[in-house]
Amino acid sequence: MKILGIVGSPRPGGNTERLTKMALNEISGEGIEVELISLAGKKIEPCRGCSACRKTGECVIKDDFAAIYDKMCAAEGFILASPVYFGAATPQISALISRCFVNRGKDKRAFDNKVGGPIVVARRAGKNFTFAQLLLFFMIQGMIVPGSSYWNVAIGRDIGDVENDTEGVETVRNFARKLAWLAKKVNA
Repeated sequence: MKILGIVGSPRPGGNTERLTKMALNEISGEGIEVELISLAGKKIEPCRGCSACRKTGECVIKDDFAAIYDKMCAAEGFILASPVYFGAATPQISALISRCFVNRGKDKRAFDNKVGGPIVVARRAGKNFTFAQLLLFFMIQGMIVPGSSYWNVAIGRDIGDVENDTEGVETVRNFARKLAWLAKKVNA
């Protein structure tokens, strides 16, 4: 069993990656294999809406998307994590999820009954919208999302600041433990 943590921040080692690593450490502690995938430095173009993937099962855009998508399909679940950029998820994670939605030619319901959920980091505002934006992806994909003790959001601006948001960190750790529990139940 494997759970991915996909970090949509263009900054490697930033607050979003740190928080996602905390979640993956909790999941790993429950005996589940984990993998962190950072979109920083990767090229993922937005969907062109050409619908070629519906006919061939392959996206015509040649970039880093296919390898990540294949890992998402192979895993039992995944986390999508994004900092808030201008009140929304980053362009990197937005491009990834838009390509997942359309790129379903051969695997029309590739994520059905997988487990997952969002993690969001904000300096101040936009976290609820970004959380909902990512959450809607999980819902439309037919995935199963566990709750936590609050929304999976944390506050931080400078690198490392997120670690000082004790409520945010504990909420994400609680979410991760519930995600591990759920993954075991769904895949028993």
